[in-house]
Amino acid sequence: MPRRPNRIVVREAAQALENFKYEIANELGIDYSGDLGALPSRQNGYVGGIMVKRMIQAAENQMAGKGATNPTQL
Repeated sequence: MPRRPNRIVVREAAQALENFKYEIANELGIDYSGDLGALPSRQNGYVGGIMVKRMIQAAENQMAGKGATNPTQL
């Protein structure tokens, strides 16, 4: 089965997701300013995993009516 690239469903969110990725990497002390091909897949996966975790937390908070819908605020 051919691999499908990740697609952003809401185009207006593309820049916010990019900024979020760099923010998470910065929190973890990972340098995303250079050649990303030089980073181990474990580090890239760790950044993506934390992004997903925070987005899920934000969605759960929103559904529960607790506010903090912005994942960068978690």
